[in-house]
Amino acid sequence: MILDRVNMPKDIKTLSIAELKVLATEMRELIIKKVNTIGGHMAPNLGIVEATIALHYVFDSPKDKIIFDVSHQCYPHKILTGRKEGFLNPENYLKYTGYTAPEESEHDIFKVGHTSTSISLATGVAKARDLKDEKGNVIALIGDGSLSGGEAYEGLNNAAVLDSNMIILVNDNDMSIAINQGGLYSNLKELRETKGTSSNNFFKTLGFDYIYVENGNDVEKLIETFEKVKDIDHPIVIHMQTLKGCGLLQAEQNKEKFHWVCPGILDEQSAVPCSVETYDSITTDFILEKAKVDKSVLAITPATPGATGFTQEFRSALGKQFTDVGIAEEHAIAYASAMAKCGAKPILAILSSFVQRTYDQLSQDLCLNNSPMTMLLYWGAISGADCTHLGCFDIPLISNIPNMVYLAPTCKEEYLAMLEYAMTQTQHPLAIRVPFGPVVSSGKKDDTDYSQLNKFKVEESGEKVAILGLGNFFKLAKEVKTELKAKLDIDATLINPKFITGLDEELLENLKENHSVIITLEDGVLDGGFGEKVARFYGNSDMKVLNYGATKDFTDRVPLDVLYERYRLKKELVAADVDKLL
Repeated sequence: MILDRVNMPKDIKTLSIAELKVLATEMRELIIKKVNTIGGHMAPNLGIVEATIALHYVFDSPKDKIIFDVSHQCYPHKILTGRKEGFLNPENYLKYTGYTAPEESEHDIFKVGHTSTSISLATGVAKARDLKDEKGNVIALIGDGSLSGGEAYEGLNNAAVLDSNMIILVNDNDMSIAINQGGLYSNLKELRETKGTSSNNFFKTLGFDYIYVENGNDVEKLIETFEKVKDIDHPIVIHMQTLKGCGLLQAEQNKEKFHWVCPGILDEQSAVPCSVETYDSITTDFILEKAKVDKSVLAITPATPGATGFTQEFRSALGKQFTDVGIAEEHAIAYASAMAKCGAKPILAILSSFVQRTYDQLSQDLCLNNSPMTMLLYWGAISGADCTHLGCFDIPLISNIPNMVYLAPTCKEEYLAMLEYAMTQTQHPLAIRVPFGPVVSSGKKDDTDYSQLNKFKVEESGEKVAILGLGNFFKLAKEVKTELKAKLDIDATLINPKFITGLDEELLENLKENHSVIITLEDGVLDGGFGEKVARFYGNSDMKVLNYGATKDFTDRVPLDVLYERYRLKKELVAADVDKLL
C-alpha cells in the first residue's frame, strides 16, 4: 500500500507518477468507506483527489499556504497531512472534523465551512506576506459553485490587482450542490468547450493571467501545470475541469445526491424509498398546492435545495415558479423582498447557519422596506453539529430587526396555519422557524388569528410557576410541567408563545397575580434571544425568571445530550432549579 509510506506531504515528493496514481486510488477507497460509514461530503472529495496530491507534490505546505473554500473537499488534504488514521481506522473516524481546522494541523490555515470565502482570505494572506517581505505561494482553491457567491466576486476583484504571487485554482465540475445557476456558468461552459481559448474569458476581463487544464483528474498534467506557476510574481487563475464524484459510479451519475450523504448510502441503493411525513414534505406539498392556483407563488433556494426537501421532482413540477439563486443568500433576500414589494409571493427556504450571511439585507433590503416576503428557516436548533454549521444563532439575529415577525410553530397544524397566514398577509416580512425533528401533530386544526401579533396561547392554566416553551422546546415545557407536579406538587401554567419577535405584555402582566417564577425554554442561544425579552419585561418587578437555552459559544461536534446537560435543558434539572429558587 503506497499510503503506508505517506505520513506528511514531503513523503509524496519522492513518488513516481505511477505511484501517485495508485495513491489516488487508495485515498478514494478510504474516503468512500469512511463516508459510507459515518456520512459526510462524498462527491466533492472524490473529485479533488488528484489536484490535492499535485498541490502537495509541487508546493511546500505550510510555507506555501493552501486555502480551501468551504472545505467540502478537504478530506484528501487531511489524509496527506498527518491525519490518515482518521480514515484508516474506523475507531478514529470521528477524530477529525470534516472541515479544515488549524487546531488539527499547521497545514490548515483557516477554520471554514461557509462558501465563497477562499479568495478573500487568500488575498489577505498574500498581502500580509508582502507587507512582511516574506516568501511563499498563496493558493486559493474554489469550486465553480462557490463562484456564485458575492464574496467570491469581491475577492476576485481585489486579488486581480494584488501585483504579487496569488494562485486561484478554480475547480470546475459543472456543479454546485445542485446544478449551477447564473450567467457566469455559460462563460465557464464556453471556456470548457474551447479548452480555455475563447476570447470571452471572465477571468481575463478582471485582469488575471489564465491557464486551462482540460483534465483536472490527471495528476501528471496537474503537476506540470502547478510547476509552471510556482513562485509566479502576479495573480493567475488555473481553471481545471474535474469530475465530481470521480471514482464512484453512483456519485458520478447522481452528483447532487452524493454531495453530502448519510451513513449507509451505498447500502441503500436498492432499498424502497421511505414515505414518512416530514416537515420538508409538508412544506413542499403546501407550496405545490399554492403554486397551482396562484402563479405569483415562487419557491427560492440559495443552492441548498436538498437540505430543505426541494427535490428534483419538486423543482421540475414548479418550473418557472422555482428559482435557485446559487450560493448567494444576500441576493436571495433582496430578490425576494423586491418580488414581494411588487405583489408576488416569494417563499425563501434557508438554513439557520446560512442566514447569518444576510443580516444587512434582512435589515435594509427587507425589513426597512417592510416587504411581505415569507422566509422559512430550517435547522434552527441547538445541535451537535460542526462549529461552522450551528443553527442556534438565528433567533437573536432575526428577531431583533424592526418590522420582522418571526413565528415558532410547535406542531404540524400550527405550521400549516402559519404558512396559510404568510400567503395572505401583506403587512410585514414574516419568517417561520420550521420545526426541527420528527413531525408532531396536535390532532386539531389551529384557528389562531396570526394577524393579532404577539399573542401567546395559554395551553394549561395553573399557578406559582409559568413555563413558556418556544417552538421545538414546547415538548420539553410539557415535560417540565409534569415533573414540577410530581416532584414539587406545583401545577404550573403552560404557555405556547408562537411569536419570537414580540411579547404578549398583557398576559405577562396578568401572570404577576398568582405566579412568582417564569421559566423560558428556547432551542437557541440565550444572549439576545426570546427569554431575555421576557426577563427584561419583569426586570423592575418581584418576578423571578429562569432562562434556558444555549450559551454563546462555538461548540464543535459536542453530543446533543452533553449540551442539554450543560445547559440544564432536562426536566429534572429545571425542576431542581425551581425548587432551589423557591
